[in-house]
Amino acid sequence: MSGGIVLFCYVLYWLVDGHPELPDWLVVMTSGVYELINQMWWGLLAAVFFVGLLDRVPRELVMSALGKGGTVGGIARATLAGLMLDLCSHGILMVGAKLYERGASLGQLMAFLIASPWNSLSLTIILVALIGLGWTLAFIALSMLIGIVSGLIFDRLVSQGVLPGNPHTPSDDRPAEGFGHQMSVVLKSVRVSPKGLGSLLWDGLKGSKMVFRWLFFGVVLATAIRAFVPMDTYQALFGPTVVGLLLTMLAATIIEVCSEGSTPIAADIVTRAAAPGNGFAFLMAGVATDYTEVMVIRDLTKSWKIALFLPLVCLPQVLVMGWILNQFA
Repeated sequence: MSGGIVLFCYVLYWLVDGHPELPDWLVVMTSGVYELINQMWWGLLAAVFFVGLLDRVPRELVMSALGKGGTVGGIARATLAGLMLDLCSHGILMVGAKLYERGASLGQLMAFLIASPWNSLSLTIILVALIGLGWTLAFIALSMLIGIVSGLIFDRLVSQGVLPGNPHTPSDDRPAEGFGHQMSVVLKSVRVSPKGLGSLLWDGLKGSKMVFRWLFFGVVLATAIRAFVPMDTYQALFGPTVVGLLLTMLAATIIEVCSEGSTPIAADIVTRAAAPGNGFAFLMAGVATDYTEVMVIRDLTKSWKIALFLPLVCLPQVLVMGWILNQFA
């Protein structure tokens, strides 16, 4: 449905270009869809390529790269592993659950989830197209910082007995092995050919269906906000103020939007409301306040305490970083 609406609005604007007989709200929506798609098309194309490429990287390679839990290195590697996987905010939970079952520490699990999934390569490319390289790199750096800090806090809470540890963690202290071997196997299996490239693009297109579905939903939602919420009201509600930041987090908590859908909305907050901190907070709310993630973590760890500590640890950092970013608006 979202894809159909996007296609209809794009073609309609291309045909009539804001014809005066159209309702004002429809003119705004069609022009908004036309603008966003023209900005994102190259990012979507690149996303298809990289999704197909990452689909050929064994998941075990990422898992073996995590290293030892309870250390800065292990937390940092878990954060980078989260950046490597191109999955939505709900799909990443399944991978995180598998990592936890294979012995990742609680801190590594949290760092992995916080670093993903809007930091995925495809969405990063799309975000560059929407808000520029500078803000995108700032968002990535700050989200990685929050992931690492949160991971260290959770492992510290486990070591102090405040939170229960992972019962699946190996009893010995040997670091994870097999990364070098798996990497060499992957590199030896690489074959470049026209047929292989075609297969890669086809797999990337199939693998991007969820990304496209939610991304188009986000485009429809963002342009509907443009059409029905006046600019003055929008800037007053979600502007670069403390109140605007808190209202953004409240809206993100209420609106259950997958990371792909949140990307165009967050970009709109950055550009139309001139509030980069609010846009960053909207993206991070998929981790900090998402009730789906809280419930999955509760089921995974069998602990309400761990699940509720996620927003308790993450949310204050998001708000502080959002406030700092707004000072550069």
